[in-house]
Amino acid sequence: MLIGEVARRSGVSTRMLRHYDSLGLVRPTGRTVGGYREYAAEDIRRIFHVESLRSLGLSLREVGRALQDPAFTPSALVGDLIRRTEERLQQEQELLDRLRTVDASAPAGWQGVLRMVELLHGLNSPNAAQRQQTILSSADDQPVATELLAAAVLREPDPNVAGALRWALARAGGDGVAKVAAGLSSENADIRRRAVLALAEISSDAASSALAEALEDPDPAVRRHAALAVGGRGEPAAVPILVGMVVAGTNDVEAAEVLGNLALDPVLADRVMNALAAELTARTADFAVRIRLAQAFAEMPGTLALDALHRLAHDPDPAVALVASALAGVLEERSSD
Repeated sequence: MLIGEVARRSGVSTRMLRHYDSLGLVRPTGRTVGGYREYAAEDIRRIFHVESLRSLGLSLREVGRALQDPAFTPSALVGDLIRRTEERLQQEQELLDRLRTVDASAPAGWQGVLRMVELLHGLNSPNAAQRQQTILSSADDQPVATELLAAAVLREPDPNVAGALRWALARAGGDGVAKVAAGLSSENADIRRRAVLALAEISSDAASSALAEALEDPDPAVRRHAALAVGGRGEPAAVPILVGMVVAGTNDVEAAEVLGNLALDPVLADRVMNALAAELTARTADFAVRIRLAQAFAEMPGTLALDALHRLAHDPDPAVALVASALAGVLEERSSD
């Protein structure tokens, strides 16, 4: 079969067939009297082998090695091809995300496109200081798109940069809540924690609703951040977690302050006091916990905590008794004023 017929039937151009010949990949078995390349059936099969391997992403050199080396084992090469393809797909996905971000910003002209590209480069810089500077400088120019901020805040590991991102996101308004809240469904607890911290700085019903759902998160740190946030917004479901924080000594001062604010509501006051009292009864053997509970009682409004503090003032542990007595005196003096 002559080269033109082979090209027509195989779909491989005559130019590529000549290139295969020059590389030694597929050399026609014979020549006609006129010197034209003549391909046998075995040559045709080899052409299809070459094309099949190329379709997997192999270079022509790798194809030649695969076809000519009897000791060649494909597993290592296929594994390498998988890694290269995954890297290429990741790069393509990153490019697609950047293009969508630029498109979502609805740039009026090329200046808008260029500005968005600069922001993307800044926010993706390996240098934390550069990322933070990008956020802060954009505040003086034009607010960054909420979608861009939401994506950045969920992946940002540096606490200072994350704080700047949360500030910029809160400043941008409530449009980014859905994007940030999507991070709460991540399998990565760090991403869920970042989402809660960002939502805590957004004042909206949607943010409060998302934070309330985070109270059920399997990660304790996520639950604690969510409890501090929604407890500060008057959510009674946060009470058990906040009391648990006081007992555990984890952000216990902040938790006690939030509980005190919740107890300003007469409807919630009994709930808060009963929860603290129950822990006081259950933790009689742990003097450090009793001290923290005494301090939490002191955050309660009015004279709600005086009975509990007076009981603790007679605690067998001198440190507990001293702290409780001092706190009770402070509350009594405050109430007399």
